[in-house]
Amino acid sequence: MGPEVAEWFATRTTTSQHWVRHRLAKLKAGATVSVVLPARDEAATVGAIVAALRRELVEAVPLIDELVVVDSGSCDATVAVARRAGARVVRQEDVLPRTGNRPGKGDALWKSLCATEGDIVAFIDADLREFDPQFAVGLLGPLLTDPTVAFVKAFYDRPLGSGDTVLPAGGGRVTELVARPLLNLHWPSLAGFVQPLAGEYAARRSVLEQLPFLSGYGVEIGMLIDVVEKFGRDAMAQVDLGSRQHRNSGDAALGRMAAQVHLAVLSRLHRHGRALLTGEPAMLITQFVREGTAFVPVVTDVAVTERPPMIEIEEYRRRMITEPV
Repeated sequence: MGPEVAEWFATRTTTSQHWVRHRLAKLKAGATVSVVLPARDEAATVGAIVAALRRELVEAVPLIDELVVVDSGSCDATVAVARRAGARVVRQEDVLPRTGNRPGKGDALWKSLCATEGDIVAFIDADLREFDPQFAVGLLGPLLTDPTVAFVKAFYDRPLGSGDTVLPAGGGRVTELVARPLLNLHWPSLAGFVQPLAGEYAARRSVLEQLPFLSGYGVEIGMLIDVVEKFGRDAMAQVDLGSRQHRNSGDAALGRMAAQVHLAVLSRLHRHGRALLTGEPAMLITQFVREGTAFVPVVTDVAVTERPPMIEIEEYRRRMITEPV
């Protein structure tokens, strides 16, 4: 990385243990915090995450004001488990119904802005195992102590399968093979981010509501690029959360994820005037599975769609006027 990025890395990178929850709660100064967990069929893990956050950061220490699970059409007991653990659960399709409902995490995050009220919004994945509430503390620390910080990204080690192997630089396979090379080539100012695809991040509402939200696995890298383009790298920070254990994906799923990440970067290159696309990329990926003695092609639609900035949605603007956050 260049010297300016190295300086940013040195001054804008902290560890979660650096932040003390009691001190942060005192520093809120009237600001409110919403924590959002997007979830789809996460009954096995969402309850423990919600319960820990409520017990330690809502009841024991008043750091979190609103704890919301956005359910993306779960077929298991995610909704019941999350409610029993103490979260307010909203169904993705019930939020802004006139805008329709699109599958994928990106839509759940976008709609969460209209389903929450906090001045600061933190997103935490619902599939984490052995969850530590200090994750949320670390994400909120820079935002509650430094008014120049607008966006905070997490990073961590990611043990594979048995937990015996930790992937390089705290990243995952799609990060190291797709996301990091693309960012270093096209947005070298973001080269200091250890985990550009991390599902845990927090930002000021005033920032999030100005951003378009991409769908699927493109949402994280698209948001990272849009934030640096609109607000600059100095408005961004990152925090080391230690180790993150979650459900690992197989190679086929990672291939589809990689395709969406690449499509997201292409869309941002075009949006921010860094490349001229002379044709629309294909939105289908063909993969192969063995059935008996033959390989059989399986075709999947990996199209990446985009939601407009929430501030452009009339219903949201009316809500902000009548219920300012």
